[in-house]
Amino acid sequence: MSLFNLFKKKSEKEVLQDKYKKLMGEAHKLSTSNRRLSDEKVAEAEEVLKQMENLA
Repeated sequence: MSLFNLFKKKSEKEVLQDKYKKLMGEAHKLSTSNRRLSDEKVAEAEEVLKQMENLA
């Protein structure tokens, strides 16, 4: 990571990508213990994915 990237603000798309990745990771962890919560996380991730598609 260069010094210039240290203070660079993330774009809206990058923020949404990070959020999507986090939600899918949580859904994967929950899939073995609580299927309903896992499905809710996947649904949230799908909404984030739609937001990303609307940006493009």
